Amino acid sequence: MADPREIEVTEKDLPLHCPTSDAPLWSRHPRVFLDVAQKGEVLCPYCGTRYIYKGAAPRGH
Repeated sequence: MADPREIEVTEKDLPLHCPTSDAPLWSRHPRVFLDVAQKGEVLCPYCGTRYIYKGAAPRGH
């Protein structure tokens, strides 16, 4: 089995959801929102894609 994908995201990608809008139709699963800014990285529970946050620390609520 191939290793899951790793995708770097920044504040412009927030709120983050998987699959992203540019994902091919064959790889789509139900949309799930992911809190990547909290710990700096998060795994999608459906496909295992690892999202790594490379942006500035979020401000506000």
